[in-house]
Amino acid sequence: MGALVHVEVSGLRPERWYWYRFKVGTELSPTGRTRTAPLADALPARLRFAFASCQHYKTGLFTAYDHLARDDLDLVVHMGDYIYEGAANNQRVHRHNSPEILQLDDYRARYALYKSDPSLQRAHAIAPWIVTWDDHEVVNNYAGDIPDKPSTKPAFLLRRAAAYQAYFGHMPLRRSAQPHGPDMLLYRSLHYGRLAQFHVLDTRQYRTDQPRGDGVKPPHAVLMDPEGTALGDRQRDWLFTGLTRSPPTWNVLAQQIMFARVDRTRGPAIGYSMDQWPGYEFERRRLLRHFADKKIKKPVVLTGDIHFNWANELIADFDQLDSQSVGTELVGTSISSGGDGTETSKKMVNFSPKIPS
Repeated sequence: MGALVHVEVSGLRPERWYWYRFKVGTELSPTGRTRTAPLADALPARLRFAFASCQHYKTGLFTAYDHLARDDLDLVVHMGDYIYEGAANNQRVHRHNSPEILQLDDYRARYALYKSDPSLQRAHAIAPWIVTWDDHEVVNNYAGDIPDKPSTKPAFLLRRAAAYQAYFGHMPLRRSAQPHGPDMLLYRSLHYGRLAQFHVLDTRQYRTDQPRGDGVKPPHAVLMDPEGTALGDRQRDWLFTGLTRSPPTWNVLAQQIMFARVDRTRGPAIGYSMDQWPGYEFERRRLLRHFADKKIKKPVVLTGDIHFNWANELIADFDQLDSQSVGTELVGTSISSGGDGTETSKKMVNFSPKIPS
């Protein structure tokens, strides 16, 4: 396995393009480019960015990145599932390079496999990336120190430490994010002058276990448990403070899981995904109230995870359908995981047209 290099360059001018290459011995990398952000008090005329998630190497091609690389973008936001942890399968489009990954070398080899894709390489080379993880960077639908499959806590934390170390090594992150065992500080705030502030969230590391187990379940009093959290107390306090003090015109929450409340059950019954924000209903309502009470400037929630395209209006009180709009959620489909989701999305709209935010 080759060396992993993180470069933090100082003294760059704001709001301009830079080009770079790496040279090791006689080997010279292709040329990439990056763009610095405007000064904190500057108001740029525009910001063009793309967001992506869910690039499953086994199940599809990364051709969406070819389109992205042709666009005139200032940055790319990736909301997780950069890799998938599953075993090789000869019946898929591509083949993973090992059984299910558990150890550090396995995770590193999986990143190397994904990054060998030419389309993904081109997308990395055209603009800076803002990254956060979801679940498959470790294991499907894990919650904090609780895996989705039976495992002891010490064994799972060893696996999480290996996954986090590999993630840091392969992604464009600063030294401040360097992991310490199974812990890694990933949530952070990034400014694009006075135009936008990106609040980059981590909804996996600090969350409590999915209420009533995983999957789709009907509404229940446990969803209103104040102790249930997708963010954890410290990250939530940081987010609320950052939103309240934010001077930019737009507040962008770069995060992973569907925020709007969507009925996923046919007929008169109602069912919500316990792995998404409706499974943490008390905290979800608390964030909506914060948007409304503090008059947060133009909040936009960016979401990946579910392989669907959605545009959701977020309202202050979803029990009052005419209550004020306090934000917008944009959900992007996958790069290659599970198809494009169009037909499934249409079916869900048909049987849950009145479930708001």
